[in-house]
Amino acid sequence: MKAASIVWVFLGAGVGGTLRYVLGGWMTQRWGPAFPWHTLAINIAGAFLLGVLMALSVERSIISSQVRLLLGVGLLGGFTTFSTLSYESVALLQQGLVFQGTANMLGTAVLGIGATVAGLLVGRAI
Repeated sequence: MKAASIVWVFLGAGVGGTLRYVLGGWMTQRWGPAFPWHTLAINIAGAFLLGVLMALSVERSIISSQVRLLLGVGLLGGFTTFSTLSYESVALLQQGLVFQGTANMLGTAVLGIGATVAGLLVGRAI
């Protein structure tokens, strides 16, 4: 592991985490806290963007491995969050909101896979 690679991931994760915080707060203010739409939307967007990035980097060699570290591992790793998804789903279940908790977890999984496939297709078409 190179020190430069660690720095790229560190910088990207800081930006990604900040984007998640700001965008998630804005979405919660706009749509309310009853359902974690912000986490769902951010995770789906991140899955799509990672699909595009991997198609452009790994499959088409348009983006370097250093930029892939910065954007994929760092920025998108900091931007998306499975731990928040898991906590919010459990919190909904503990409140007796079984449908919402299950929909949040399964919806993110299904939509995330779909978004990743869509991102790969877009990245391959660019």
